[in-house]
Amino acid sequence: MTDTQENKMDWIYQRCNKDTMSKSRFLLICGAIMLTITLYPVLRMLGVQLHATLSGRYVAGHHSILLINCPTEQVAKDIGRHIMEKRMAACVNILPHTSTMYYWKGEIRDASEILLLVRTRTSLIQRLTEFITAMHPYEIPEIISFPIEDGSLSYLKWMDVAVPETNSHHQPLASP
Repeated sequence: MTDTQENKMDWIYQRCNKDTMSKSRFLLICGAIMLTITLYPVLRMLGVQLHATLSGRYVAGHHSILLINCPTEQVAKDIGRHIMEKRMAACVNILPHTSTMYYWKGEIRDASEILLLVRTRTSLIQRLTEFITAMHPYEIPEIISFPIEDGSLSYLKWMDVAVPETNSHHQPLASP
């Protein structure tokens, strides 16, 4: 620590501590508070998962649905097949022609697109987004996710089996 930081700590110690605790105990308490604040997100996640395990309830947001628009059915099938082969999704639905209107480069455009609905773990969304973007023909593909708040517990458990958690710890997947 610099002299200024040490002087501030001494000042805080003197202001908060009138012969009731030693300086080392004061620093220990400050360190414990900082560690707790730093680890709060991890501790909260563990607590929620422990509660879900003990109560048998679903943790809202553990799974997500991605919406992906594709220009053709073949592109949609290729993307869906590659996602499934990498075990990055439990299920992919390919919905037939949808009519789309959007702004692009200052103009309103109309298109016929194919919509993919992809069910996966929320922890894989960023990896899936990178994977899809690398193989998608659009300059800026539409990839939007929504957390699954609740549903059939047996289906959600099946999703856990279909998409292993270990997938989220691997190196980024290269596109085909």
